[in-house]
Amino acid sequence: MGLGGISIWQLLIILVIVIMLFGTKRLRTLGSDLGSAVKGFRKSMSDDGSAQQDEDAGQDRAADANGKDK
Repeated sequence: MGLGGISIWQLLIILVIVIMLFGTKRLRTLGSDLGSAVKGFRKSMSDDGSAQQDEDAGQDRAADANGKDK
């Protein structure tokens, strides 16, 4: 038994059919495009996280400054 009741032979047959339909060049291009998309998504998520942290730190500093004035 493989993944969810699919045996290794069934996976190999599916792989061969996909290669015959799309060809190796198109699959390689699709894989690289997918990898680039995932890399860009991860980068934007980390940029948003650091921007959010910077924004929170700025609000904390502003609150501290306002508290000292009172």
